[in-house]
Formats: sequence, C-alpha cells, structure tokens
Amino acid sequence: MLWKLLVEYLRPHRPLLAAVVVFQLAQSIASLYLPTLNADIIDQGVARGDTGYILSTGSVMLLITLAQIACAVVAVYFGAKAAMGLGRDLRGAIFERVGGFSEQEVTRFGAPSLITRSTNDVQQVQQLVLMSATLMVAAPMLSIGGVIMAIRQDAQLSWLIAVCVPVLLIAVGLIVTRMVPLFRKMQARIDTVNRVLREQLTGIRVVRAFVREDMETERFAGANADVTDVALRAGRLMALMFPTVMLVLNISSVAVIWFGSFRIEDGSMQVGTLIAFLSYLMQILMSVMMATFMAVMIPRASVSADRIGEVLGTNSSVVPPANPVTSAVRRGELEMRDVGFAYPGADQPVLSGISFTAPAGRTTAIIGSTGSGKTTLVNLMPRLFDVTSGAVLMDGVDVRDLDPDLLWGHIGLVPQRPYLFSGTVRSNLLYGNPDATEDELWTALEIAQARDFVEQMEEGLDAPISQGGTNVSGGQRQRLAIARALVKRPELYIFDDSFSSLDTGTDARLRQALKRNTAGATMVIIAQRVSSIVDADQILVLDDGRIVAQGTHHELLETSETYREIVSSQLAAEETV
Repeated sequence: MLWKLLVEYLRPHRPLLAAVVVFQLAQSIASLYLPTLNADIIDQGVARGDTGYILSTGSVMLLITLAQIACAVVAVYFGAKAAMGLGRDLRGAIFERVGGFSEQEVTRFGAPSLITRSTNDVQQVQQLVLMSATLMVAAPMLSIGGVIMAIRQDAQLSWLIAVCVPVLLIAVGLIVTRMVPLFRKMQARIDTVNRVLREQLTGIRVVRAFVREDMETERFAGANADVTDVALRAGRLMALMFPTVMLVLNISSVAVIWFGSFRIEDGSMQVGTLIAFLSYLMQILMSVMMATFMAVMIPRASVSADRIGEVLGTNSSVVPPANPVTSAVRRGELEMRDVGFAYPGADQPVLSGISFTAPAGRTTAIIGSTGSGKTTLVNLMPRLFDVTSGAVLMDGVDVRDLDPDLLWGHIGLVPQRPYLFSGTVRSNLLYGNPDATEDELWTALEIAQARDFVEQMEEGLDAPISQGGTNVSGGQRQRLAIARALVKRPELYIFDDSFSSLDTGTDARLRQALKRNTAGATMVIIAQRVSSIVDADQILVLDDGRIVAQGTHHELLETSETYREIVSSQLAAEETV
C-alpha cells in the first residue's frame, strides 16, 4: 500500500523529484572527488613542500565544496516541496473521501481514528518522502561510488569493506525488524488517546456534573501510559541503533589505520592514499547509516499508509447514481413505500414496512418512544443511509436516482443534536444560504425565536460562536440551528426532535411563527413531546420500527391505544411537576 500511495500521489510532483535527482547526483560526484584531491595534496603537495600545488588544489576543493553545499540546499528544498505537496494531496483526498461517507462508514472508522489518519498518519508518510527525496540518490551513489573509488586507491585493503558493510547491515536489520510491530501498536494507541481526549473535551460538562474528574484522569492516564510504554520501547531500540552504527564505524576506522600502517611501513602505500581510503570507507558506512534512517521510517510509514489506504479504499454505502436526475419538480412532497432498514450485522431490522406520504405544504409529525426508530427514519429522508428495502421518494423520484446536491438542496435539516461551527452567528446562519442578506438573517432569527438573545449579544450577528456552540445554552443553540435551516428556505423542513430544549411558551411561539412564515413548505417533525405536534396535519405513531397508527391528534386519541398512553404519560408527568 505504501508503494501504491507514493506512485499515485507523487505523480504530479515528478518534475520536482527529477530536480532532486539531478542535484543529488551532482552533490554525490563532488563528495566522491574530494577525498582523491585531498590525497593528492598530502602525497604531492605536503610531501614535496609544493605550496603552489597545495593552494591551487585547495582552491579547487573549496569551489567543489561550495558547489556541493549549493546542490544539497537545492535538493533538500525541492525534496521538501514534493513531500509537502504529497501531504497536502493525501489530506485532501482523505477529506474528500470522508466527506462522501455515509453515517455507516463514519461510525465504523470512528471520528478519532479518522482524525489521526488525516494528520499523524499522513505526516509519517510525508516524513518518509522527505527523507527519501533527500537521500534516495546520495546514499546508493556514495556507497557504490565509494566502493569503486576505495578499490582504486588500494585494492588490498578492500576486504575490510566486504566485512564492515555486512556487519553494519545485519546489526541494523536486527534492530529494525523488532521496531516494526511496535510502530503498528503505537498508531493504534494514538487513536485511543485521541478518542479518550475527544470524549473528555466534548463531555466536560457531564464529567463535572457527575464529579468524575478523577476517574477520567485515570482513564486518560491509562491510555497515555500505553502510548508511552510503546514509544519508550521503540525509543530504546532507536537509541541502541546509533551507538551500534558508531561502534562499527569506529572499529572500521581503527582497522583501516591498523592494516594500512603496515602497508605504509613497507612502502607499498602512501599516507594520502590511506586517508583517502579511510574517507571512502566512512562515506560507504555513512551511506549505509543514512539508508538505515530510511529503513527505520519505512515500517511506521508503511503502517500509516495501510491505514490511509483503508480510508481511501472504502466506498460509501450511499452510492451516487450513475445517471442522476438533475431536475425535478420542487414541491417538497416526501413519500416512503414499504421502507425497511437494518444496520450491518444486526439480527433484527430497525424499521419495517414504513409507508406514508408527507404532502407538499402540510405538516407531518412522527412520535414514538425512545428506541422506536425515529432518528433512523429521519436519516433515510436526506439519504444519510440507504434503505435496505422499499424506497424513499422526493417529488415522485427515488432519492437514490436524484443528484445528491439536488436532493440536499430540497431539504433543511435540523438534527436532534444541533451543531454550530466555530465562527460567528452570521457565519453559522450563512451556512444555510451564503447569499442571504442581513434582513433575511434577522427574519430567520425572529421566526426561530432567537432574535432577542442575539440582539443582546454585544456584537449581534458578529458575536463569536465557539466550536459546537458551547458558549451558548442548549436552547439558544437549538434555535440558531433552526434559524440556519430557515435561511436556506427549502421545500422540505425536517425537525428531528428540534424543540426538546425549548420551554413550552417558546415552543408554542416558534410553531406559530413557522406556520405563518413557511406556508407552502412541507414539514416533517420528529417529537417526543405531544404539545409540539398537536396541530400537525397528520401524526404517525411509531413503535418498534413500525407505524402502528396514523391520523390527527383528535383521531388518534380515539383510535390508538399507544398514542393515548404517550399522551397520558406526559399529562401525568406535567401534573406531577
């Protein structure tokens, strides 16, 4: 998967990689030429006392060194640009793919894991590309070229290369193979830390309300300790690698000087040649060490690439139609025909045999006890899930045949848990319609019974809203979410238990305002509170995933035992209060 990702996402950056290869090649040639010049200075300049030769050759070495530095800088610059471009493209691809996921895929991966895959995992692959772009030519060029140049200097000492390089490779290989499973564990445990931290930050009010700070601290400490344990074990192996490499390097240097000294003593080798041979051996071993650094990063990057590939290779269960309907009558009529739905792996379906029509311009309410399938039914309307049997139709067209943008343009959804984005009141309302005027924003706020508290905010429409809307109350957050849907002015409004956080008076005023200002639009209201739906044109009673009764409030009081039980239980609760 790592190789596949690199081939696919580095394709647009091939010119940069070609430049990296050219400049690294120039840098490597310069590095291989310098030890030979140094040997000439020692053997021909210093030994003979030829100052002119020393200065002229030294000047050439200085120019070559400057050129080498320039090539290295340019190669790293282009390599970094290619690596950053790869990271950008990967994050964009993951974001686009996740944006097309249905609720089913998001739930399967989990938000914390998707965040980690988009950030930490992409960074691991990006770092590997950066290191590879920096070393992919230099390491093999210096090692192969170093062997050739060392043999040219003195063939009889070349047996030291045949001993030192395999020893270094074996020592490093043993360490790297032990690091691979640790990196795999580390990524999974980073997911866990991300999940625990996200839960605690999101549910901080619940944690404090139940005085569970100590328990949550222990839970996070446990997850943190798991990551620390794996990171320390990997770190110990990493720490062992550098002394191992340096040990082989130093022993190799001593061996070259030791055996070379005998050849100098009998006159078969010059001092400059020994120094050049030692320099080439160091280049060879350093190249192996650089390749080792890449080898250390490959296992972790490979694990990360597998996780990224898992996301990119997952197709949404909600598949866009091959030949979508791109135009339809915009009445807002919703129909369900014998709809059934079961979650993957579930023994029993959540919904069975659901059939009803929400006529255009009318209000249809759905009520039922907790767990009766109301929210699942709502998710089928805008096609967040696909039905497992039957069909959902919008203006007579199966939603599976509609262009997704056309379908979602028909619908204004206010979810059960209203979510506001970080920004301002204005930016959140404009999410419903970016072209809305300020008057339209205030009108939507007035209908949603939110104008009063927004006007009381110091900055009005430009008042800041924190992520999730945590700096406003639950009722205010719910009314702002309703106003956001009103700004859109769709043909179909879906309110998924959207009045639960409102007091009875505000609820009544809001419903009256909606009735006056959304004439002609279809409304589907999911509710648990009977007072929110008494004026609906039709009420569907949902029980255990089936519609058990249908009619107006007064009709259901006479014909439906389930509805009467719901009404009587709420009346009893109100009398108790």
